[in-house]
Amino acid sequence: MPKLWNRTIAEHRREVRDAILDRTAALVAKHGLKAVTMSQIAEQSGIGRATLYKYFADVELILVAWHDRHVSEHLKQLAAVRDGPGNAWTRLEAVLETYALIAHEQHSTELAALLHRGERIVRAQQQLRDIIKNLLTEGARAGEVRGDTAPLELASYCLHALTAAGSLPTKAAVRRLVRVTLAGLRSRP
Repeated sequence: MPKLWNRTIAEHRREVRDAILDRTAALVAKHGLKAVTMSQIAEQSGIGRATLYKYFADVELILVAWHDRHVSEHLKQLAAVRDGPGNAWTRLEAVLETYALIAHEQHSTELAALLHRGERIVRAQQQLRDIIKNLLTEGARAGEVRGDTAPLELASYCLHALTAAGSLPTKAAVRRLVRVTLAGLRSRP
């Protein structure tokens, strides 16, 4: 563990928490959700069980925290792409491709069934929908995105279509799916 005299207590706690989250995710990936114990997590994290219980009451709460961190990182990544250079269409294309590639990397498992529920996921989905909807609105104003359908409806279309990226075999297939999705958004002269 890091030396406390070299770091603030808050940094130390964040490092311990991150170690717990990372080690738990690795253990679940290796052994399965039901096989992981708090004792294993404490040992792999390099802390005592009593310390682990100061941070989390059980394995499920650790996994929820890990997932929340993961979702937050993805939303930050998508927001950075949204705020990047280019016109609305270029940024929309980049956001949709980034989202589709993220979806492609995710694997549907019992872990996903455990974690993809609840109010926190609804909030994250709303943030994602807003990122896309706002780009669609901007694109429609610029004449790049079709104006005959509400941006919120188009955002839902994009998200549902790109969910299929999770089942595609290659990144090339994911990029083709993004192109097909974008074709449905393009403004018609």
